[in-house]
Amino acid sequence: MEKILVTGANGFIGSNLVKRLIDNGNTVRSMVRKTSDLKFLEGINTEIVYGDINDTDSLDKSVEGVDKVYHVAGLAADWGPYAKFNKINLQGTQNIANAAHKNNVKKLIYISTVAFHGFGKTNMTEESPVSENLIPYSKTKYLAEKWLWEFSDKSGMPVTAVRPGNVYGINDRTFISKYIDALLKGKFMEVNKGKSKTCPVYIENLIDIIILVGENDKADGEAFIATDGLDIDWHTFNTKLANALKITLPKASIPYPVAMTVAKIYYGIHKTLSINSEPFLTPYRINNGGKDYHFSIDKLKRYFDYKPNIDIDEAMDRTVKWYNENRRDK
Repeated sequence: MEKILVTGANGFIGSNLVKRLIDNGNTVRSMVRKTSDLKFLEGINTEIVYGDINDTDSLDKSVEGVDKVYHVAGLAADWGPYAKFNKINLQGTQNIANAAHKNNVKKLIYISTVAFHGFGKTNMTEESPVSENLIPYSKTKYLAEKWLWEFSDKSGMPVTAVRPGNVYGINDRTFISKYIDALLKGKFMEVNKGKSKTCPVYIENLIDIIILVGENDKADGEAFIATDGLDIDWHTFNTKLANALKITLPKASIPYPVAMTVAKIYYGIHKTLSINSEPFLTPYRINNGGKDYHFSIDKLKRYFDYKPNIDIDEAMDRTVKWYNENRRDK
């Protein structure tokens, strides 16, 4: 078994990855900031190391003696200044990669995103073009991945990239918890009746993929789109979630042009007035829900004969069980 460093270990993806790696018999060092909420790491036998991907002095200690780095840390949001995303997603990735190479790490697995491929298409692949109109999050994640390929070529340190779709499930405080809150409070409506295709990936399936490529040399130098491989639209996803919650899905729907106009107004007000809190709606969210945003996992199938272990109905049941056990109003 290996000694592994996970950056962003306290977050949604990171905490699930740490747990699984340990369950598989590995020794895991979890890099977190001193201000991090460690709730999701409670009871997990992991070594905590305090570090910051933008504090280069802290990184040598974090990567010293480890075999692999799973670089999960990053800023994932659809609102905020470009400079902040650039510092964390691009410069932070450069810092951890340089530290890993300096300390003879055998491989770096980078958690990227499908978001830089953009909206409006189905069955997009790893070779699909990069969208020209990217929000700061998507652009800086793309630039970081691009830089890593160049760095790997120069340094000789193997790199693999995983590009998740819309991740949901256990420990998801950013998407699914708020989504369920809105459903239960009746503050929910679909865009264009939920007809657009989407790209869900249940967290436990995503962790399977991350570890699969991390442990296989065939994945070195490659990027892999990571979804559950479903041909599914938002209405189907929402209906299955409502069924797991044992509620009726609200019938409210808003046309895409109207929703985008409202989102642009919210976004514009926040930007003009330099409001720090995130807008209620953003163009990115409306595009995600109102345009096709769908990807092929044929590459995963070709390389590894991959198929998800947990189907969407079981994934919904597990997600709702976790939500009910951890809901904030208990």
